[in-house]
This record gives sequence, structure tokens and C-alpha cells, in this order.
Amino acid sequence: MKILVVNPNTTASMTNKIARAARAVARPDTEIVAATSQAGPASIQGFLDVATCVPGLLEEVARHKDVDAIVIACFDDTGLDAVRTLVSVPVLGIGEAAYHAASMIANKFSVITTLSRSVPGLENNLMRYGLAQKCARVRATDIPVLKLEEGDPATLSKIRSEISASIAQDNTEAIVLGCAGMADLMAQLSAEFGLPVIDGVAAGVTFAEALVNNRLGTSKIGAYSRS
Repeated sequence: MKILVVNPNTTASMTNKIARAARAVARPDTEIVAATSQAGPASIQGFLDVATCVPGLLEEVARHKDVDAIVIACFDDTGLDAVRTLVSVPVLGIGEAAYHAASMIANKFSVITTLSRSVPGLENNLMRYGLAQKCARVRATDIPVLKLEEGDPATLSKIRSEISASIAQDNTEAIVLGCAGMADLMAQLSAEFGLPVIDGVAAGVTFAEALVNNRLGTSKIGAYSRS
């Protein structure tokens, strides 16, 4: 099968990181096609960026007509409903996938994200998915998204600090990494803290494979119909 993993921002280095995370969990017979939006913001941090990146995302998706599933690699689940309306194959957002994965392996989970202004959008999504009651807290590190591309030890230290605080204060049982730019940290942080740390890119690819394997696509009756 062929899965399109599309980065709705225009930062190619982030796409490369996302592609590595996707290929690390994909089945041997799954081809990962990693794509970067050609128009829109360099990073997605809050409601305005979410809105302005959608046209470029839709254009990028339209370039890949021969895929079996699509994973939108933005934790805000940017343009998810629009892309589901555009295509009939399964479409997953990495936020949605990570939340569902966490809800199946822990009674309570916390989300560690980037800037504080991103928190309300993530909380809104949790309510929309019916999973707000499973989330102990959405925590902001106040790390800009593009800072994650620099490999600065101080950046990782901030993420570690929020995980420690979440365990101590939120009684969390699992951590969801709330940005595609954190995709390379899952295994390291899970081993370090001794609890599940979930990356939405990995969860999205794995769930997409399951849907394709079960011959399930996006319903075209009702909300995602184009007619």
C-alpha cells in the first residue's frame, strides 16, 4: 500500500523528520510518500496558521491521486475535514490518531505541545473527538515549532521538565507529543520516563494501515459528500 504523509507547513527539514518517523513504523510492504506543502506558513502555531495553511495542503493532496491513505502531519489536525471531503481514501490527523492511541492504553494522558496559543485549539479537538475526559492536561513548553529543528539540548530539557511535571501533578499515565516536530523523541522519552510516550505520526501511519487493510475508506454519505 501507499500512504501519503503530508506536512501542511513549508519546512522541508520537518518533513524529513516526519518521513523517518513514518517509515520506522510502516510495514515492509507500505510505501511512505512524504510531501511538503508548497504554500502557506513555515510553521503552524495557532488558529491563524491553521487557517492559512489549508489551501496549500489541499493543493498538495490533489497532486497525489494514487495513494491508499493520507496522514496529515500537523498535530492541530489541520484541514482534516476538508481533505476527507476531497478524497475517498482514509484520512487521519496525527493529533486524532495520538489521542485515540493514548485512550486505549492509559486511563489518563497529558499532551506536551509547543506554544501556549496552540493549547485552546488542541483542547477543542479533544472535546470534538469525545476524549477531553481522558486528557489530564494540555501543557505548553513555549518552544516555537521551528526551534525543534535545531536540536538544542535546552529544548529537550523543557520537554523533559513538562513531562516530569505532568507525572507529578497530573497523575498522567501516558504522554502525547503534541507536535510533528517532536516525532523523533518518542522512543527516547518513553524509555527515560518509563511510561508510554506517543507520537502522532507513528500512530497515524499504523492506524492508516489498519483501515486500508480492512478495506475501509471515508464515507461519502453525509458530511464528507461533495454533492
